[in-house]
Amino acid sequence: MKNVLILMILTLSCGYAKAQKVFLTSTNSEADKKVYVTTVKSEANMLVYETTVKSEAKPYSGLWYWTKVKSEADWKIYFTKVKSEADLKVYITKVKSEAGPK
Repeated sequence: MKNVLILMILTLSCGYAKAQKVFLTSTNSEADKKVYVTTVKSEANMLVYETTVKSEAKPYSGLWYWTKVKSEADWKIYFTKVKSEADLKVYITKVKSEAGPK
């Protein structure tokens, strides 16, 4: 029973944060995820570290690589200033080892 529960959680969580190569869109309707950046770490669903190395951007790692090519991105994101609109609340960290979902 415990193994089934763990398998279900892993399956659902992989769909939740599958992508880490991101493209910034200026259109709300084009976005896969609406993201709110919080200054309070405990409010965040994910701690994000912005990397300049494309190969570091692994699924569910919290390491985001910003791409300028829309078709290369796993997620198209739109930053919202309204917390209640957000699909994902992130805290941008300067410490790479902190990156990941909470």
